[in-house]
Amino acid sequence: MPFRSALAPTAATGALGLALAALATVVWSGSFVTSRALHDSVPPVQQAFWRWLVALAAVAPFGARQAWRQRALIRRHLGFVLLASLLGVTGYNTLVNQAGLTTPAATMGMIMAASPVLMALFERAGGVRLGARRIVGLLVACTGVLLLLGGGAAFASGGLWMIAAACCFASYSALVRQRPAELTGVAFLFTTFLIGTALLLPAQGLSLALQGGFTPTYGTVLPLVHVGVFSSAVAFFAWNRAVALVGPARAGVVYHLQPVCVALLSWALLGETLGAGRWLCMALILGGVMLGAAARR
Repeated sequence: MPFRSALAPTAATGALGLALAALATVVWSGSFVTSRALHDSVPPVQQAFWRWLVALAAVAPFGARQAWRQRALIRRHLGFVLLASLLGVTGYNTLVNQAGLTTPAATMGMIMAASPVLMALFERAGGVRLGARRIVGLLVACTGVLLLLGGGAAFASGGLWMIAAACCFASYSALVRQRPAELTGVAFLFTTFLIGTALLLPAQGLSLALQGGFTPTYGTVLPLVHVGVFSSAVAFFAWNRAVALVGPARAGVVYHLQPVCVALLSWALLGETLGAGRWLCMALILGGVMLGAAARR
């Protein structure tokens, strides 16, 4: 069965891909703030489980029937689908939530900005030429991220969880590029959400037994519904489509906007402070994104 190959996007598809990558990045930024805000009220595994259950319910009306129709194709590529579910659903957000116990949201976003480097390496290993402008833009954005981290960003034990999350997300993005051509986007999304949520069930049961459940209030339920619908269903659909259109490396350059968005949101909503040095570094990141997101040269 053929797989999707790296296509040189036209100007229109390239612009759409970059816009979708930016949409996913901005929406995902809120999930870091939510994870940090819920760190003392909802255990990490339970955050992930209920987030993906909500996401599954949101996608089901659009993807369940298509997934059923394509069940034979899904069975043929079950190993691929299982790995994508484990990396993108079960692992990634659970690790982010675990990091949120000790790590400020702004720092979480900065560490996650390392994932585009891995995306570019994966794509280059697959034989895709990145181009000098994209490489320079990637390096400029990475420099801004490194300066942010070196300028006093706290690196608590949660930093290691975030590094693991970044690796999961980069690997998932590389896999999405290889989605079987016949498997529709919503069917793939529904299937990975379903399998990823099922894989979380044992950890969810263990968390309930050891930590107990959380108290359902507006302050806990509404954030989980928000990240389930927007940061999961909407953002993952947009990101998967962006990767299909422009590839993980080019979409990954746009992903460098995430630490900027997270820092601004955490400053506005959680009261986390931003110094002059951070503003300058974020400007550097934005410049790198604008340079690297341009057409390959």
